[in-house]
Amino acid sequence: MKFTSRDVLEKLVSFPTVSRDSNLDLVDWVQDFLSDNGIVSHRMLNEDGKKAAIYAHVGPDAPGGVVLSGHTDVVPVDGQDWATDPWVVTEKDGKLFGRGTCDMKGFNALALVALVKAKGAPLKRPVQIALSYDEEIGCEGAPPLIEKMQENLPPAALAIIGEPSMMKVVTGQKGSSGFLVHVRGFEVHSSLMHTGVNAIMEGAKLIAWCNEMNARGEASKPTEIAAMFVPPWTSVHVGVITGGTAHNITAKDCHFGVDFRFVPTDARDVWEARFIAEVRRIEADMKAVHPDAGIDLHPDFGLPGLKPEVNGPAEQLARKLTGDNASHVVSYGTEAGHFRNAGYSSVICGPGDIAQAHQPNEYVTLEQLAAGEAFMDRLIEHLCQ
Repeated sequence: MKFTSRDVLEKLVSFPTVSRDSNLDLVDWVQDFLSDNGIVSHRMLNEDGKKAAIYAHVGPDAPGGVVLSGHTDVVPVDGQDWATDPWVVTEKDGKLFGRGTCDMKGFNALALVALVKAKGAPLKRPVQIALSYDEEIGCEGAPPLIEKMQENLPPAALAIIGEPSMMKVVTGQKGSSGFLVHVRGFEVHSSLMHTGVNAIMEGAKLIAWCNEMNARGEASKPTEIAAMFVPPWTSVHVGVITGGTAHNITAKDCHFGVDFRFVPTDARDVWEARFIAEVRRIEADMKAVHPDAGIDLHPDFGLPGLKPEVNGPAEQLARKLTGDNASHVVSYGTEAGHFRNAGYSSVICGPGDIAQAHQPNEYVTLEQLAAGEAFMDRLIEHLCQ
């Protein structure tokens, strides 16, 4: 059966695999596609059985294998003004529009077609594919997928994470983590606010600490690695806040999230300990007014960063295949750090522009898709040498 990367992309986009929903229809199709082409694949279900990752291996049981890593989930289209059906690939002016065309079903389509091509090639080293779930909600599906692959497949040496990078070789990324914060106040009439605890105003103190940390970071001299990033410091962000019942009542509750984006040389545990210490300092003052007041913290997500390797094999291979010798790092999150922590040399390289990710009228250009196909063909040739 003849097919192209475009054919596979159109099929993948037709499955609305928003992270809040199941991706099992897509996984079923991918397994059938690989089986029809003589490739055995494996699925790994999540805890409730509504989502699955899929992985497969082609080639000999030999060292030096390459993992092609992608994620199956996409962000919602709710509230976005799309000019076309987001679940149908539409071509216009050299662009393929559709949810996930860029982030990152374009790469997934390239990887699946490459796996089939590799099946018929005289590989000296293997190629594997790893398609995860829940990347868009904190890369939660990657660690169990990697663990399952290492249990059941011959060990690969390196991983290429195909997030949109315009086919440039990205060797570093920021890590991230987050907390959900619930500030518990004590309600009184606002004319007697000194006898109560205003959860919003106490929460504002913690947000002010976040602003102070950002100001300190901006004013500090960055390390050599931190200087590669924009911004070149660990940033702290609050994007949503809710709380209070009326203007004349001290707020009983205040909810917000605090997110950190770490440069790879900063220790996540140090930053989190610093944050928790500030939370407890503010909480102590609150409890001095009323013992029922306090601040509850719930860890929301955690994503390791990716520190550039010195002469890393993944970087060397990606540079050979792309011809890109410039230095690139990104501040957005990917699964690359999880692969690195599991022992794989890792690099980020995939088709499309991250500026299109999560946007209405998301697209990947035909030029980028063609560049990705050439990359995969050169990879297969390399693995046959």
